[in-house]
Parts: sequence; structure tokens; C-alpha cells
Amino acid sequence: MERTPGTPRPTLPLSRSGTSQSYSISALFRRPETGAFVGMVLVFLFFSYFGYDRNFLSSFGTSSWVNMASTIGIIAIPVGFLMIAGELDISIGAMVPAAKMSMAIACGYYGLPIGVGLLVTFGIAIAVGWINGMLVTRTKVPSLIVTLATLFAISGLTLFLSLWLTDTTSQALTSPAWAKFVFGDYHVWGFQSSVFWWIAIAIALYYVLHLSPWGNWIFALGGDKESARNAGIPIDRLKVSLFILTAVAAALSGVCETVLSNSATTTTNFALIFNCIIAVVVGGVLLTGGFGTVAGVVFGTATLAIVQQGIGYTPFDRNLSSLIIGVLLLIAVLMNDTFRDLATSMSTARKAK
Repeated sequence: MERTPGTPRPTLPLSRSGTSQSYSISALFRRPETGAFVGMVLVFLFFSYFGYDRNFLSSFGTSSWVNMASTIGIIAIPVGFLMIAGELDISIGAMVPAAKMSMAIACGYYGLPIGVGLLVTFGIAIAVGWINGMLVTRTKVPSLIVTLATLFAISGLTLFLSLWLTDTTSQALTSPAWAKFVFGDYHVWGFQSSVFWWIAIAIALYYVLHLSPWGNWIFALGGDKESARNAGIPIDRLKVSLFILTAVAAALSGVCETVLSNSATTTTNFALIFNCIIAVVVGGVLLTGGFGTVAGVVFGTATLAIVQQGIGYTPFDRNLSSLIIGVLLLIAVLMNDTFRDLATSMSTARKAK
């Protein structure tokens, strides 16, 4: 049959067998969250088996690791964004106690309304994120060094101002009912308010990274910064925005902890830094940037929380949790690399046929 000039050639439907099936499997293995999901399922089954008689699967056992995952996950997803973009922010370890003390001093010590305390707290977080971003983009100093400096600067400033303003390193806070409900209360099945914040943030940032044009910018920034600049992407403004996002997320986590516990301290949370990085790496995000998903970070965070909380529901020594986390981190990285290599080999074999 003759084809009218100017009309496109007819295309054949894709076969569902053979090559297309191989392509589908390789595409699945290439996804960063695949290894993270498999790891989470294996870890969950492990602790479900050994912790079954100790109520690991009960509502209380489930809420214990989900609540912990939420406090880390609120920050881990923005940290994942930064790592995908090829940057890192470790000042979160000082931003959380700074936010906690800002909230507690403003509302608990000076008696300001909760709304004012929130404005002060998030205003400080935005300022810290902006400073981090500007220092990284203007000085060209690696973000690890910049945020290491701000980590200690914020920590020292928080301690100094707390002693200067209140003559103490801890402060109590009594929140109204609405603030308690929104930021720091226990809801159905013992889930804290932070769990719902975590879910909301995961959904919102999933849209940003995977469905909006900004997501392409973030991946491009982590893949090849110069190519992204030549393509017209405002890389400096994007970096500053990501640092602000991370600082605000850390402040939100701090607010939730303060309202929940009705108190705050100036103690820098160094463990939080490593927990967030571990959750992101276990979630399949490459340290070199340009690769990762929100779902993977969520799975990685859940895996980390299951290990840290689940060990208490088993007959194993709780001190082994750090050992398990270290081994888990190594296995997760190897698993993600193996999945990507397998997917690449399958794709190469498909093209060769």
C-alpha cells in the first residue's frame, strides 16, 4: 500500500514478550528505590521473625519505629535533594537544637504566642539556609566544609544566646491544644504528628523531584553542573533554595520534638547527621549526585528506623544496633551497585540482539 507523502510511517505495537520483558526488568533494577525496597522488606521480615513474641508487630511496636522514621525522614528527604544535586548539609545537627531553643525561649521563656515563635524559628532557619547556600555558591568551597563550619558556629551561638538570655541550657514549653495536635501529639495507633508531616512532605517533594521541571534541574545539577549552567538553569539560586529547604525541614523536626516533649536543650545532635546520610545512601542516592528518588529515601529511612527500634524487640543485645546499621549501609550500597550493573548488562544485551 502506498504512503501519502508527508504522512508518518506506521509504527508496530511493542511486543510484550522477550525483549520488552527484559527491558522492563532492567528498567526496574535501574530504579534507585528497588534496592532500598528489597532491603527494607528483608530487614522487616528479619525483625518480625525474631521480635514476633516481643510485640514487634503490635501497634505499639509499629508506631515506635514509624515515629522515629518520621523525625529523621522529615530532614532526610531534603538532604537527599541536596545530595542528588551534588551537595551536602551537615549543619542540620545544630539547626535542630537551634530551632528547639528558639521556639522554647520565644514562647516558653518570653511568653510569646506560638504563632510568633514559629515565625521566629522558621525565620532563623531560612537565614541559616540562605547563608549556607550563599557561602557555597560564592566562595566555591565544598559544601561539606561550609556546613561543617556552620555546624559548629550555630551550635556555639545557640549555647551562648541560651545562657545569655535565660541563664540555662534547657527550657520548658507549654503549647496550646491546637499546636499540640498539629506538631506534637500522639494520634491513632500511637503515631506522632511528625508522621503526618513526613507523609505530607514526601508527597509534596515527590511531585517536585519527579513530576515538575524543578526535578529535572536538580538531577541536571548533580549530573553535570557546567552543562546545567549552559542550559540556562539558575544553578546558584537552585542551590540556595535547596539549602533553605533543608534548614526549614530541620527546624520543623525540631519544633515537633519540642512541642511533643514540652522542652528543649542546646545539645547538638551529631547522631542525626549520620542517620540522615545513612537513610539517604541506603535509599539509593549516590554520593556523587545525579541519581536518587524520594521513594528510595523513604524506604531507606524506614529501614534505618526498623533496625534501631526493632533490636529492642528481639533477644539480641541492643548494643548491636550500630553494628547492624554499619553492615546494612555497606550491603545497601553494594546491592544498589549490583542492581545498576545488572540492569546495565541486561540493557546492553538487549541492544546487541
